[in-house]
Amino acid sequence: MFVVSPATASQGLIRLLYEALEVNDSSVKILGDEVLRKIAHELVEQIRKNVTIDWTVKESVKAKIRVMVKRILTKYNYPPDKQPNAVVTILEQAEILCAEISS
Repeated sequence: MFVVSPATASQGLIRLLYEALEVNDSSVKILGDEVLRKIAHELVEQIRKNVTIDWTVKESVKAKIRVMVKRILTKYNYPPDKQPNAVVTILEQAEILCAEISS
């Protein structure tokens, strides 16, 4: 069985979320590399605080995390027209990594 330490998992999630944010070239140009890193770190911190064992199944928990992600993106002035795609990508990446950790 493959075991992932919490620190490794956090770094992996930070990298995945950073890449998810970086997909949008206009946001990289507008926000800059350092702000995108801050967003990724804050997303990881908040996702770790809010996920439960069955968070991918419960719509109420997913909705709460979706709102939290939107608030963080808005806080850092992530382009509003790009937020819907970013939110979907961020949640997908978090689900993938959490599935890998639990298996």
